[in-house]
Amino acid sequence: MQLADSALPIGSAAHSFGLETLVAEERLTVDALPEFLRDYLAETGTVDAAFCRAAYRLAGTDDELTARWLALTQRFSARKPAHESRTASLTLGRRMMQLFLALENARDPGAEAHYSMAFGYVGGTLEVSELLTAAAYLQQTAAGLVSACQRLLPLGQQHATQLLWELKPAILAIARVADLPADAQSFTPLVDMASMRHVELRTRLFVS
Repeated sequence: MQLADSALPIGSAAHSFGLETLVAEERLTVDALPEFLRDYLAETGTVDAAFCRAAYRLAGTDDELTARWLALTQRFSARKPAHESRTASLTLGRRMMQLFLALENARDPGAEAHYSMAFGYVGGTLEVSELLTAAAYLQQTAAGLVSACQRLLPLGQQHATQLLWELKPAILAIARVADLPADAQSFTPLVDMASMRHVELRTRLFVS
């Protein structure tokens, strides 16, 4: 629970993963949030959870861990076309791993990690169940997106809490089915292009 807390000092609150652009361009409103968040989790969340579970399984291996970890990272990077979101994911993953390794005497995979991979590795190392690890990652992702929207939109605390509560069934369903076939991918062109355009915003609250 502590490592899944949005207050964990890795800088996740500084990233909107393209949402700031969508709000600035009036493509995302409070009324559209429930459907948007469900679709985001169904697409991006499914792939993220699949890599989270794949990294979880690597935590219990010793043979060629660094090589296998690097290959998994490269596969994941190839599925993140937007530079800002890809860099944000790698930055959060690196900080998560650094913090965890400072807390626990765990083996360092020895290569870069995306955030969901780092989260999965932590869960596997601590021997939390694989399903719970993936679900906790998705919950943290949803909470981070909603938190960003609270700073970008007229979204109150009670409404934000309700949004997260209503996402619980979707989060659990995605965590259960997420796996890593060779063609695992998501289709989110609106979010990806918004992330690419984020650097062009005149005023920015977020890094990504």
